[in-house]
Amino acid sequence: MTTDWTSLDLRPQLVQAVTELGYVEPTAIQSAVIPLLLAGQDVIAQAQTGTGKTAAFALPIIQSLQGGRKEVQSLILAPTRELAIQVASAFHSYGHHSAVSVLAVYGGQPYERQIRRLQRGVDVVVGTPGRLLDLMRQNALDLSTVRTVVLDEADEMLSMGFIEDIETILGETPQERQTALFSATLPAEIRRLAERYLRDPQSVRIGSSHVTVDALAQRYYLVHEADKLAALSRLLEVEEIHSALVFARTRAATGELASDLTARGYPAEALNGDLSQEAREQVLQRFRRGQSSVLVATDVAARGLDIDDLSHVINYDLPMDAEVYVHRVGRTGRAGKSGVALSLVTPQEQWRIRRIETFTRQPIERATLPTVDEIKQRREARLMAQLEVWLRRGRGRRERELAAALVEAGHDPLDVAAAALKIARAEEKERPIDPIAEVEEYRPAENRPWARRELARRPGPPRQGRGKESHEPGMVRLTMSAGRAHGIRPNDVVGAIAFHANIPGHTIGAIRIQEEHTLVDVPQQYVAQVLEKRDGYRIRKHVVRVERM
Repeated sequence: MTTDWTSLDLRPQLVQAVTELGYVEPTAIQSAVIPLLLAGQDVIAQAQTGTGKTAAFALPIIQSLQGGRKEVQSLILAPTRELAIQVASAFHSYGHHSAVSVLAVYGGQPYERQIRRLQRGVDVVVGTPGRLLDLMRQNALDLSTVRTVVLDEADEMLSMGFIEDIETILGETPQERQTALFSATLPAEIRRLAERYLRDPQSVRIGSSHVTVDALAQRYYLVHEADKLAALSRLLEVEEIHSALVFARTRAATGELASDLTARGYPAEALNGDLSQEAREQVLQRFRRGQSSVLVATDVAARGLDIDDLSHVINYDLPMDAEVYVHRVGRTGRAGKSGVALSLVTPQEQWRIRRIETFTRQPIERATLPTVDEIKQRREARLMAQLEVWLRRGRGRRERELAAALVEAGHDPLDVAAAALKIARAEEKERPIDPIAEVEEYRPAENRPWARRELARRPGPPRQGRGKESHEPGMVRLTMSAGRAHGIRPNDVVGAIAFHANIPGHTIGAIRIQEEHTLVDVPQQYVAQVLEKRDGYRIRKHVVRVERM
């Protein structure tokens, strides 16, 4: 494996740039991919976030740029604006000693500014599929001169429903282009995309995810869904947390949870797709400065975050996929520092912990939430420790004078001290210790989501639930105005609803595709969210209506 930048045939300006950035030696993905891209090969690279993949494709692209052309030579597709901004920033850093013009395009920014930059000419465009398509439709973005295309975090773009958009964009680029695909996982649809659009690609697979969690202290707590806020509050009370990243499933949940925590005396802020870029940067600055100690985010909003020294990652909502778990918890315990990963798990989700343990080859300790008495004792111990510090310092001269005045007025010294402590503990009332119900193990396999899906697929006589009502408790049956005649598949249904309604795809229940329509079960709590977009769904080239039966 290459361990020296100079052995990768990079220009001296690029070696100087990465050296100045503190990159001592190439990572495994960089050593494997850079020579292939420099040689003009198409590449499929499977690697996790944090392995240095951006430099793996950015450095060869910068080296291959032809100066003075004032046209788009390279195109990088990213799933989110955060990642697009991060990648564009990396290009600027790596190209510090080279003449490189880079433009990031994404939703939420004025079109005019991006169009003016394109008219002046840029070498590299980094963008999200939606905004790229918009600029192409306005004839503001010409891809006929593109020589290199990179699909970054392709599996994430698949999960967000962007595959058709990606195919449309690739169709506007020259066939003789060089293409590189980077993805943490390679599901079947990503492989089909690669087979169609890459030419004799070289495959690179780097490492295994489980190594990233070796140094972490991992614990999970079994709680009912309704008790999660109370459980998280108790953990924030007793854990030595100086900065925590808390993951929730939806944008709405991040805002609600951050507000609830702040009201309870734990400074928290939400990070989600509803924030403008300026507001997002302000949130991150306050977090980095310690003005807030808890950041509540979705997986999508957390993409591309650059936060050093996180003490804790907390899964308020456990992810369905084990690799997503690894992505999340790998944000703490970096650079040789210790880190803690905590997960709140409902009894019905306990089987997921077993899958994560199998995937990471690391045990996750089941821990017990602190009791009310333990929290009270900890609060008192903390107060006594603070008193001991001030008594040793001897700096309470004015306070001693006030206490002496109260004693001279006839008050008992112990009563004075007790009253002062009572005032000092007043802020504890902002941190209620809510009761938490006891939890029992939950084992029936037939109640697990994946088992329910399998049961729904098994052939057999008609069962209750094939009609207007779902046969699963807590689920509501909806109908979509497209079916087999329109080429609809189950993963199309899941992808469309998850993306457009912004709900977790894994929560969607049984799917029954009929000739002209499709029946789909959605959890009761998400029905309003799904129906809100009733006329806004798009599957392949079809506009689909979703209604309650």
